[in-house]
Amino acid sequence: MDVAYKYVLAVHIIFVVCWMAGLFYIVRLFIYHTEAREKPEEERKILSAQFEIMERRLWNAITVPSMYIVIAAGITMLCMVPGWLQDGWLHVKLTFVVLLIIYHFICQNKIKQMRNGIFKWSSTQLRLWNELATLLLFVIVICAVVKDQVNWPYTIIGLVLLVFLLMAGVKIYKYFRTKNKN
Repeated sequence: MDVAYKYVLAVHIIFVVCWMAGLFYIVRLFIYHTEAREKPEEERKILSAQFEIMERRLWNAITVPSMYIVIAAGITMLCMVPGWLQDGWLHVKLTFVVLLIIYHFICQNKIKQMRNGIFKWSSTQLRLWNELATLLLFVIVICAVVKDQVNWPYTIIGLVLLVFLLMAGVKIYKYFRTKNKN
């Protein structure tokens, strides 16, 4: 690979990290914003206003620009190495990238809903939602790094185990959180 490709790849990786950090953190803010509804009226108003500011700034300053830079760098790399469009691993990766972009826009919709006082998901549902981004990231990175050498049976078993561990972690957290409230 030539040096120009390596710089584009570096930009791609840097902004994937920024985009994922934004996606992970925005859902954490959704959880805190949702849980703030359980507070007394005065505290709830202050917290909700603050969470709306934090969500807007994170989304507009970091998450959205990072996503567009990731996409632009990805397209640039495909233009530099068009042969990859024939590879199966890239088709799988791009499928999961599209799912991640859909995830991104669902989060954007949640920001708008919460700003309008609509809270459709519980904090537990949001915690599970947060883990979906983790799973998408795992598949995307595995495809990008391992490429055509992916051993799909082991990869699927590993992902199923990861799902189990993530869901168990959410359930355990909820148990101890509920127990500590009482």
